[in-house]
Amino acid sequence: MGETMVAPSMPEEQPADSFLRRAVGVFISPGATFDDIARKPGFVAPIVTLIVASCALFDAMYWKFGVETLTRLQLERSAFASRMTPEQMEQAINRSAGHLARTLIITDVSIVIATTVVLLIIAGLGMMIVNAILGGEAKFKTLFSAASYAHLPSVLGVIMGLPIVLFGGTDNLDPQNPMPVNLAFFLNFREVSKPLFALAGSVDVVMIWIVILLGLGMSRATGGKVKTLPITLCFVGAWAIWIVGKVGLVSIF
Repeated sequence: MGETMVAPSMPEEQPADSFLRRAVGVFISPGATFDDIARKPGFVAPIVTLIVASCALFDAMYWKFGVETLTRLQLERSAFASRMTPEQMEQAINRSAGHLARTLIITDVSIVIATTVVLLIIAGLGMMIVNAILGGEAKFKTLFSAASYAHLPSVLGVIMGLPIVLFGGTDNLDPQNPMPVNLAFFLNFREVSKPLFALAGSVDVVMIWIVILLGLGMSRATGGKVKTLPITLCFVGAWAIWIVGKVGLVSIF
């Protein structure tokens, strides 16, 4: 009797790590985590996490200090404050007063849109850097997933900012910069020029961390065919252009 030939079994595909494991891995083992993300891309969970964290921080500010107070602070710190008469400023503040629910809805919807659009832009920029400039090959979904996870360190900024909002006052509160992660947080906007204040706000440890993770994550999205350093340097260059543009606009207006 002839022996029965048994076909070799195909190896089972390893399931993707859970979101919690990936989220922790971004901080403690980013290389292996981005390898897993490249193998099984996913972006919904990190984006929802980023949105919920941002909404929690800004909603907490509105609940504690009120719409009128935050509007006044935002106007005082804006580039257009010096061009507004006291009457114009009071009119703007009065128009916003007494509409907490509406303001919260507008703020949260704006955060949802802004977070999604920014990540899409960064993924698109990454695709141009990786595929067009550096000669790699990566799919947009993979780069978008890498960009989404690379931004998770900003949640740490929210965690540091919440106690300051909940237990602090308005003396040095900047509604647009409530997290102690950059130099501007430790400066008094009344004592420094607006261009210098804008520049100080860009010296941000969380943003530096994110840029490094973007380089690593998008390198792993190519299977390591494009190295981390050139991708990171391209993002540093884009970040520098953004800073120069922001400081320039503040100087003009």
